[in-house]
Amino acid sequence: MLFANTPTVFAQQFADQTSTRFPVQTEYTNYIAVGDIDSDGDLDICFANGQGYSSLGTLLKPRIYINGGTGIFTDQTDTRVGGITGCFRSAEFGDVDLDGDLDLLLGQDYNRQMLLLVNNGSGVFANETSGRIPTLNTSTARATFGDVDGDGDLDIALCNSGASGRFGTGQPRLYLNDGTGRFTDVTTTRLPQGNVSQQMDVLFLDADGDFDLDLFLATRATTPNQSRLWINNGTGTFASLGNFPNDSTAYAYDAGDIDGDGDLDLLGTNAGSSNQELLARNANSAGTSWTNISTSISPNPSSDDNDSKFFDMDNDGDFDLVIATLGSTKRIYRNTNGLGAFTQVTNAITTSSDSSLDVKVADFDGDGDYDIVTGQGESGAFQNRIYINSGPADTIAPTIIRTEQVVPGSVAGDPRPVRVTLRDGYTSHMGFHARSVLLQYGLQGQLTQSVAMRLTGNCLWRGVIPAQVAGSVVSYSVQATDAVGNVGNGPVLTFTEPGTPPQPGDRNNDGSVDGLDLAMVLAAFGTSSPDGDASGDGFVDGEDLTIVLAGFTA
Repeated sequence: MLFANTPTVFAQQFADQTSTRFPVQTEYTNYIAVGDIDSDGDLDICFANGQGYSSLGTLLKPRIYINGGTGIFTDQTDTRVGGITGCFRSAEFGDVDLDGDLDLLLGQDYNRQMLLLVNNGSGVFANETSGRIPTLNTSTARATFGDVDGDGDLDIALCNSGASGRFGTGQPRLYLNDGTGRFTDVTTTRLPQGNVSQQMDVLFLDADGDFDLDLFLATRATTPNQSRLWINNGTGTFASLGNFPNDSTAYAYDAGDIDGDGDLDLLGTNAGSSNQELLARNANSAGTSWTNISTSISPNPSSDDNDSKFFDMDNDGDFDLVIATLGSTKRIYRNTNGLGAFTQVTNAITTSSDSSLDVKVADFDGDGDYDIVTGQGESGAFQNRIYINSGPADTIAPTIIRTEQVVPGSVAGDPRPVRVTLRDGYTSHMGFHARSVLLQYGLQGQLTQSVAMRLTGNCLWRGVIPAQVAGSVVSYSVQATDAVGNVGNGPVLTFTEPGTPPQPGDRNNDGSVDGLDLAMVLAAFGTSSPDGDASGDGFVDGEDLTIVLAGFTA
């Protein structure tokens, strides 16, 4: 469908406040990672800096900017990643060793070793590359985290365009985590084999809605259909899906649900006809049918664009769009019908002629709306920028798109993993920044306990229900709280543990309901002690006495 080519005019919503919020710097930035590295509740930034477009230039530091809590940042590079330089094209935060803090992955260009920096818990990183990831020089435009094999830890996928640089040809790589943050190269047995030219981006997403992470590899090559969508079999082995729309000259892809149907669509910057954006709708929610709807971006100019992000700029519940451009002002589009019809909003952001290579969206100043950060490279002033949002705050709760149904099988007493697909008001490779995601569970329809869920990549989170007694009916639900405090609750699902259930009145588990059990209930009466809670409602009262007396055998 072709939409009118008339931009929508709004008052400026995103104001450039770089001069009062960012340090002055003039370094070639390729990519941005965002995360709370010092666990103080606000979002910090890592800029992946690397000099040189087509040949290796001066080695640069990866810049660490620490947020003071209100979106004013200080450069703390030397105290947090001191002594590290390189040609960094990529940065990604993720907890590789499952200790609760964010570690840092840095991908390098021009046949150099990727680096893994481990957080000490307070936001100071140590270079622990040796002994944690395979020794292999690569030309990496992007490296990212995701749990491909469903074991609860973060694995690594990376572009690798050979020895000459990111515009060369090479075999993409896949590394599996052993659970402690140590990785093994499983490329030859898990990925489709064959060199791929000019790999620019690698993105995990659940394209087919089966709760595992599929893999999208974007390339800058001009031969049609060069980018690849590889589908995960559930255990971390990937196979090609051959019906993604033809593309070329792609620099980056972003995944988001543009039409509210619950599946992830894809936008490729510079990937469409004549260097336009390519917008691909996931047409059947199974990831097997994609439709090129690039004409629903209005206007969709032929220009040198480098990155994009979906975000809800007007708090209406659908995804709008920001595009990072080379040498001109960023373009912002509203989703005008909630179904993926994007119309440009002119004058929405401060005019700038800098060359933006990457863009990230999040609430950096803590006021509840989504700000924009860009990384500058190739040309211009090389000053990374922050644009503060004066629009409506986020009042919309995270959406629980789908929750995995536990099917326990015949084995009793095992922990039960649960995965969930979540969506909030913006997109990134590593999901939105949640305050908490909880897996709540309990017996007799009561959600009395909870465990934290972990982000496993893009929109997927994973939690584990501890082992439950045989024959029990277990209820569970997911609760997600975003950074603002909006709370979303998923449906309550149930499963039944295999085996014969114990008698609820048998509080000491000796096989009979007798005076000893009655004594336990009486001793715990009026408390929340599990010793006397026969009903499983979290409180010991007359209902528990009734259960014991009804089952009395001695």
